[in-house]
Amino acid sequence: MKPKKNPKADLNKNSGLYFVIGLTLVLFLTWRALELKSYDTAIHEAVIAHTMEPDLDEEVPITKEVAPPPPTLPPSAPTIIEVVDDTEEIEETIIQSTETDQEASIDAPVLSVDDVLMEEIEEEITVPFAVIEDVPIFPGCENGTNADKRACFQKKIQEHIKENFKYPPIALEMGIQGKVYVQFIINSSGHVTSIKTRGPDKLLEQEAKRIIASLPQMTPGKQRGIAVNVPYSIPVNFKLMI
Repeated sequence: MKPKKNPKADLNKNSGLYFVIGLTLVLFLTWRALELKSYDTAIHEAVIAHTMEPDLDEEVPITKEVAPPPPTLPPSAPTIIEVVDDTEEIEETIIQSTETDQEASIDAPVLSVDDVLMEEIEEEITVPFAVIEDVPIFPGCENGTNADKRACFQKKIQEHIKENFKYPPIALEMGIQGKVYVQFIINSSGHVTSIKTRGPDKLLEQEAKRIIASLPQMTPGKQRGIAVNVPYSIPVNFKLMI
């Protein structure tokens, strides 16, 4: 069955196109309205009127010149000068010269060779422990050959260190340990002198020095029958037993 209406007379045929065209026109007019600028004539006139105001005359204060103070004059010299006569006479002291002439002779006593005192300075001789002829004798090592005395000396030194050894309490708490090398000299009178230490800590060095300083007096070592200084070195081992 055919429709009764004519397709050309259908009003809804192009309604979508008309809607898009109308929406475009509305958006264009809205954009132009937003871009339209307007100026306030009252503000413009106020700015111009403000810029056209004449400059105000500033009142400059009148300064007065202050005259400088008059220069101070130096005090006037006295008109009368009194002259005082010297009434006391000063005696001049005559200084006699102590210089002698070239022709003057000096009487000085002539010294003979016997009158001159010669002071003999004893030179200290140092001989190493390994090559000395007569080694220092530790108390209790007087008997035997020189080799026996040498072995006895070393043995007594070890025994002395073990008997007098005390571990420093602070080093013990801090766990400080190590080997301290001690060098000292048995002088010509048999005393221990010039103790030098080298170790990992000052506490251990002080203890090693104390032990060596407590060594007894010995019979000094001799080289060709003359008492000499004998250096000796020994390690002191500080070890913690875990």
